[in-house]
Amino acid sequence: MRIAVVGAGGVGGYFGARLAAAGHEVTFVARGRHLEAVRGSGLLVRSPLGDVRTPPGSVAGAVTELDSADLVVVAVKLWDTEDVARQLAASKLAGTPVLSLQNGVHKDTVLGRHLPPESLLGGACFISAFIEEPGVVRHNGSLQRMVFGARRPEQESVARQLLQACVDAGIDAELSADVDRVIWEKFVFLVGLSATTTAVRQPLGVVRSDERSRVLLREVMEEVVAVARASGVALADDFAERQLAFCDTLPADMTSSMHNDLEHGHRLELPWLSGGVAGLAAELGVPAPRNRTVTDVLSPYVLGKPSGA
Repeated sequence: MRIAVVGAGGVGGYFGARLAAAGHEVTFVARGRHLEAVRGSGLLVRSPLGDVRTPPGSVAGAVTELDSADLVVVAVKLWDTEDVARQLAASKLAGTPVLSLQNGVHKDTVLGRHLPPESLLGGACFISAFIEEPGVVRHNGSLQRMVFGARRPEQESVARQLLQACVDAGIDAELSADVDRVIWEKFVFLVGLSATTTAVRQPLGVVRSDERSRVLLREVMEEVVAVARASGVALADDFAERQLAFCDTLPADMTSSMHNDLEHGHRLELPWLSGGVAGLAAELGVPAPRNRTVTDVLSPYVLGKPSGA
């Protein structure tokens, strides 16, 4: 496959590099020092599953530099989604199938403001990875999973192609016939993990082992389930409790990308995570006091380290 990966951070960098190592034609879109490092030396992924490095030069500084692709994978931070959607709509890739592996449930709504609905596949990924230094992505643990699917019959062919490409690359991948439910299921866990690890400023092991922060984790996820159900997504009443049990199976040192961003003074995806839950809850008339409080507590850090801090 010819795959354009917009965003060469933890998610896009990891999955794109694996696909490239399996022989697929992957071109990254990156910027700044990361762009220059990948252009000069390729992208290095350091992983417990084995390191991989892409060839130098398979990178562009903007979507407008790309001529064609079978699939566009969007993996930028959520605040860049609108800009990427505009760029894609005005580029030679307009109309190309698009798969967002971004966090949250707002991503496809934003993309859909600029791109034709028939181009938007649905998907989610499960991985802990981040840019360690320009040109280098660090993968933590062994989890590296993608779940995606067609929303329309005409998307089924490219979805099956991507599944085979992932199999070629050793990526744990699955086609889903109900991908929007999968996105919401991930959102429940993601918001719980990001809200608590960032607010507590500790990895998951600390959060789940303390009685009060464990309750916070469960109640944050329960609020997301309530918002999902109010939105018409049929999640089970005990889904949050089952996600809490899932959290008990994960490595104690696991944390969230939002916690990592806070620790490094970077911008936070808070408005689309707990903030997004609080906003949707208000629209739907569903209580979400835990997510509202997390949003308020972390609000000074949304644009990065506060001045003077």
